[in-house]
Amino acid sequence: MNINFVIPCLLGMESLISNELKDMGAENVLAENGRVLFSGDEYMLARVNISSRYAERVQILVGSFEARSFEELFQGTKNLEWENWIGADDAFPVKGYSINSTLFSTRDCQAIIKKAVVERMKAKHHIEWFDETGPIHQIQFAINKDVVSLLIDTSGMGLHKRGYRLDANDAPIKETLAAALCNISRLRPYHKFYDPMCGSGTILIEGALMAKNVAPGLHRNFSAERFDVIPRNVWSEERERAKSLERVPNDFEAFGSDIDPKAVEIAMVNAQRAGVSDLIHLKVADVRSFNPSTERGTLICNPPYGERMMDLTACEELYREMGNVFAKRNGWSYTIISPDEEFEAAFGRKADKRRKLYNGMIKCQAFMYFK
Repeated sequence: MNINFVIPCLLGMESLISNELKDMGAENVLAENGRVLFSGDEYMLARVNISSRYAERVQILVGSFEARSFEELFQGTKNLEWENWIGADDAFPVKGYSINSTLFSTRDCQAIIKKAVVERMKAKHHIEWFDETGPIHQIQFAINKDVVSLLIDTSGMGLHKRGYRLDANDAPIKETLAAALCNISRLRPYHKFYDPMCGSGTILIEGALMAKNVAPGLHRNFSAERFDVIPRNVWSEERERAKSLERVPNDFEAFGSDIDPKAVEIAMVNAQRAGVSDLIHLKVADVRSFNPSTERGTLICNPPYGERMMDLTACEELYREMGNVFAKRNGWSYTIISPDEEFEAAFGRKADKRRKLYNGMIKCQAFMYFK
């Protein structure tokens, strides 16, 4: 079974996802703004859901076409082979968006696509009414500049929801973004890893999972596991494949701290739930007293900032303090994510590299120091 897929993603993550997909054996990988296209079989569908660190979700691309009228939208939708994925008892709700297009009413587009799928299914399944009591096959439409993409979601909950973070402090970083920061910082299984503003521990946990090469979706479920067209053994085989790739990290240790005792307590619980508490040392401490215990280190942190938790003056004062304690050291690198364009001035030195990333809807930069 050859399937075309789309991965929607946070802006700035496209190249990371593309490289990850190629490493997994995906074909026809193509990165676009905010999404990555690829193809593969049902095993690849399961593999990416289970193993991707950076994807937000995996969607089946049922088809694409141009539409500038509701009639073109109806006929284009009806011409697609929905019956290949959706059974007579399955639920198939519709949602989506339209931008820079003639068809701008999301509600009208939603109703027309639903009607077109129903008409197609009536003809193929030879029934007049759909109870939709079976597994959910969420239909997603994306209309951009009059080009319609129609998709079926396979993930269910977003892939950033690994299952270990039932509790979080204020303004937690998304797990996918935390993993991306570990990737661009070149975190390795033999590194000493630090986050002195660790909050609920997400960056530390994602780094430890990466060091052990644990598939982030190994212990959660996906909506496509209930699709009749995908054999059950596909999922069990891909989980076994993922487990076989795990490793014992070589001398990896992570050190986290936070000024908030409650945050440290939450981080401890989350690390235990993720199965990496043996690799992470946590304590209550102010970042201003940061005093690393190893000669070398990789430090990544997501300090509070104005749009999340602190006013601008307090942020700049914190950045100055960070610049003092995150001193230039041989064998050390620092990655700090912030939306503040003036971060470098407050920190006290220019970054060796900057990379644009989004923390939710907030445009940020990863300021990287390694020289």
